Amino acid sequence: MDESKASALRNLRELPRLIERMHRRFLDVVRLELGRRGIRDISPVQVMMMSNIGSGEISVHTLIERGYYLGSNASYNLKQLVDCGYVERLSSPRDKRAARLKLSPKGEATLSALAELEGHWAEPLMKSPSDFADIENANNLLRKLEHCWSDAVRYAESTDNP
Repeated sequence: MDESKASALRNLRELPRLIERMHRRFLDVVRLELGRRGIRDISPVQVMMMSNIGSGEISVHTLIERGYYLGSNASYNLKQLVDCGYVERLSSPRDKRAARLKLSPKGEATLSALAELEGHWAEPLMKSPSDFADIENANNLLRKLEHCWSDAVRYAESTDNP
């Protein structure tokens, strides 16, 4: 194997640890910003859940699948978000047992404030067209990696359950 391919393979092996560290750092930054804004009733993980809910309505099932949350963690965090007024829980018109979620005005305002902060964080990373391309390339690579790992899990599950 040539040196550039070996180096790329080492970097690829490091990616999961780097992604995990970046995620933790991102949650730390969100925690600090929540504190600066005097928001003490929700956690950074709950802010991420609100971000995954987005601007429309979403089912609890879809939120859990999209965010890769565990059911019990999702239930606890959603209850907190509803109790604190950040998320509205609506009954589905077809099935009263199925809950739909949507951000309340309080939740939308919180995400809007954090989106402004994300824009501020992005400024040093987006100074030239080559920076834009780097961000696009990083995003594309991470999506390919996600698909690769998802396929590996699906393939393993299909061979484990004949």
